[in-house]
Amino acid sequence: MRQLLRGRIIEAGRSIVITEGWGAVNMSRLAKEVGVSRPVLYKEFANKHELAEVVVQQEVDTFLVGITECLATHPADVADGMTEAVEFTLRTGADNTLLKAVLAGRSATDTSLLPVLMTETEPVLGRAVTALSAAIRAQYGLDDMSDAELTSMTEVLVRLALSHLFQPTGPIDRAVGQIHRVIVGTFGAALN
Repeated sequence: MRQLLRGRIIEAGRSIVITEGWGAVNMSRLAKEVGVSRPVLYKEFANKHELAEVVVQQEVDTFLVGITECLATHPADVADGMTEAVEFTLRTGADNTLLKAVLAGRSATDTSLLPVLMTETEPVLGRAVTALSAAIRAQYGLDDMSDAELTSMTEVLVRLALSHLFQPTGPIDRAVGQIHRVIVGTFGAALN
């Protein structure tokens, strides 16, 4: 029951962000929409920032599932697998209603959800680097590369993809091509 309640709260928060922006989310409104008292709501989420982190974390997890599937479609070619994962990320992100709503908040008075996406290490950057490093290691082995080196190289890739996702400057195909060149250059020794 508790997981169901938590899921309903998260979905209600996500829905408000998409339709009205993060500034419209408040704990009283969420409690009313979900049909629980504020004390019950606060047992699940201590504050609005904690809810923001969980909403973003779930969105990141959805991306990570798709990224892992992209890697698996290229079991013997790390460059093609990673390039497809980048393309998936950029195309999915371009159509993601939550991401669009949050990024549109840049000009609104309440931009407090942006740091959760762009400046805090968690739940986006750190979570993505950790999960993607593990997925790359599981899919491709790369036994000649230490964990620290793989994590460092993966961070470069994730940061670059996030930059294109959050601040696109051209077509997705161009961004994918740019990142592909970085993948080949960064993972070059491992690709041979």
